[in-house]
Amino acid sequence: MDPNPAGMVEALLDPAFYHHPVTEVQHRQTHISHVFLTGLRAFKTKKPVDFGFLDFTTLDKRRHFLHQELVLNRRLCPEVYLEVLPIIDEDGRLRLGGKGRAVEYALVMLQMDESRLMNRLFEAGEVGPAQVEAVAEVMVPFYETAATGGEIDRYGRPEVFRVNTDENFSQTEKYVGGPLTTETFDTIRTYTDRFLEERADLFARRIADGRIRDGHGDLHMGNIILGPKVYVFDCIEFNDRFRYGDVAVDLAFLAMDLDFHRRPDLAERLIQVYVERSGDREIHEVLDFYKCYRAYVRAKIACFTADGAVEPAEKQTLINTARAYFDLARSYTGPD
Repeated sequence: MDPNPAGMVEALLDPAFYHHPVTEVQHRQTHISHVFLTGLRAFKTKKPVDFGFLDFTTLDKRRHFLHQELVLNRRLCPEVYLEVLPIIDEDGRLRLGGKGRAVEYALVMLQMDESRLMNRLFEAGEVGPAQVEAVAEVMVPFYETAATGGEIDRYGRPEVFRVNTDENFSQTEKYVGGPLTTETFDTIRTYTDRFLEERADLFARRIADGRIRDGHGDLHMGNIILGPKVYVFDCIEFNDRFRYGDVAVDLAFLAMDLDFHRRPDLAERLIQVYVERSGDREIHEVLDFYKCYRAYVRAKIACFTADGAVEPAEKQTLINTARAYFDLARSYTGPD
């Protein structure tokens, strides 16, 4: 493994490290990245981790995927994603940018107003039909111009998408008897396998109609800024399999997110506006299938997180969340 250089986090926490005036640096991190908020700019570095579906274990890989993140997110947020800069080791002292031996790389972004995140506005009761309509208005032209054909179309085939669903079921069998009941597991797996087997004609039409695109891959309320302009950010860059697919896979994520938060009316309005603007009326035939998939993935991630080093109260909250997502996934399979 090629680890992040010693002292990197400490260096990026120092306001003097940056080229613009900084009074305070806030540090956020996920299981795959560090983010440093400086007021004007945000700087992201990747952790040297390998989870199978992503591999950031070498400096070259981290540089490559940061550039991918830059290019792919500029499709929807050209003003936000600015550049990738090297972190240079100069006689044991780290500095940002310039020439020299790069020991790490940082993605530079405009720091957005987190109070305008869609999930926060939703919690404040400030998301209604107008807001979801605005998101749909942004996504329709995005899908119309996103790359398609060739290798991308392959991900619209049922046998290829089955890789994702089979992976979900194999990774969650150990949770049966916990947040996932045997009945729910069997119901969702049977529904999923049957849909993939029996609706081959539908998948073929979606491909022929150009509905398979290089999409966003992570379209939920936490990745949307609502304001005078809508910004949809933080798309999946580390694995094409999670980004290539039917436009319905993307839209199903946000629609499911709204369903989960007990606003199916907003989910319905999102899809309605998308259909009106795109003419994609057949999306209704695949939407519940992909909503089921998205809810199941959310449940799986909650289970994985609960398995980690978390406090007992947080662990129980995550287990309850997982159970709720598993139940939602099952609801999309049809009446019992």
